Amino acid sequence: MALDPQAQALLDMVYRIGAPRFHELDVHQARHSFEKLQFALRPVAPAVASVTDVPIPGVAGAGVLMARLYRPVSAGPDDILPLAFYFHGGGWCVGNITSYDVLCRELANLSGAAVLSVDYRLAPEHPFPAAVHDARHAVEWALENAGLLGVDASRFALVGDSAGGTLSAVTALQLRDDNGPQARLQLLIYPCTEILSRRPSRQAYSNGYFLDDESLDWFCEKYLPNPADRVDWRASPLLAGRFDDLPPATFITAGCDPLTDDCKAYAAALEAAGVPVTLHEFEGMVHGFFTLGKFFRQSGEAVELAGRALAAALA
Repeated sequence: MALDPQAQALLDMVYRIGAPRFHELDVHQARHSFEKLQFALRPVAPAVASVTDVPIPGVAGAGVLMARLYRPVSAGPDDILPLAFYFHGGGWCVGNITSYDVLCRELANLSGAAVLSVDYRLAPEHPFPAAVHDARHAVEWALENAGLLGVDASRFALVGDSAGGTLSAVTALQLRDDNGPQARLQLLIYPCTEILSRRPSRQAYSNGYFLDDESLDWFCEKYLPNPADRVDWRASPLLAGRFDDLPPATFITAGCDPLTDDCKAYAAALEAAGVPVTLHEFEGMVHGFFTLGKFFRQSGEAVELAGRALAAALA
C-alpha cells in the first residue's frame, strides 16, 4: 500500500533531520521525545465540562494509580454518564495522561460519555504484567465506585491505541473469563495482538514507516524481559485460544503499519467466534496517526469515527 503524501511528508521530515528513534534513546529520552511529538502535532484542546484527577488506591506494588476523568461539555453536574476507559499507547514504556489530554477531551465531547484516562505503570521499571494488572484494577475500582465518579457502571467501553489497545483487548478477555461485567464496546486502535508475529505487514513496513523493527524490539525487550512471556496471551491476545462471548469490537487501523495484519487477524478471530466486528482501515496512514490531528486530516476523521462508535454503543 502506498503512503499517503502527508504521511510521507512526516517521515521525510523525521528521517531528514536525523531525529533519533526509540531504540537509539534511553527510556527517559524516549518518553520525552514521545511527549514532544504529541504536543507538537496534536489539535487544540477543546473545552470540557470538567477534568478531575482521580487517585485509584489498592494497586499491588504501587499503592495509588493515577487516572484523569473527563466529563463532556454537554454534561450537567448531576448527569450520570456512561464511561469509556482510555489506555494510552507507547509500547508499554512511554506515554502518559498528559500526552493524551486532548484526545480524551475530544472523545468525551464526541461520545457524550465520561472518559477515564489511566496512567498505568510503565516498563522497564514495571515490566509485564504490571500494566495488565493496572488496567484490570482501574476498571474494577471505577465500576465499584461509579457513584463517586458520577457514571453508570452498566454502560462502559474499553478503549486504547497501540499498547493501550492491547490492554483493552486483554481486559475484555479477563472480564469474560472471570464472569465479570461486560463492556458495551472494545474500541481497539491499531493494537499489538501478537508479539512474535511474522505476518506480511511486519516485513512490508519494518523499516522507514515510523514504527521500525528495532523500535518494536526495544519496546518488547523492556516490557517482556522474560522471553517466555512473549507467548502469554495477556501480552499476545491472539494466543488466547477462545474469543466467544466478548464485547463487540471496533478496530481502527493504519494501512502502512507493521501491526495492521495482526489487527486484522484478531478481528477475524473475534468475528469467527460470533463477536460483532467493525474494522476501519485508514489507507496510507502510519502507526501513531490517531493522535496527530494537527498534521493528519485522517486523524480528525478517525477520532470522530471513534466518538460516534462510543456514542452508539453507550446510548
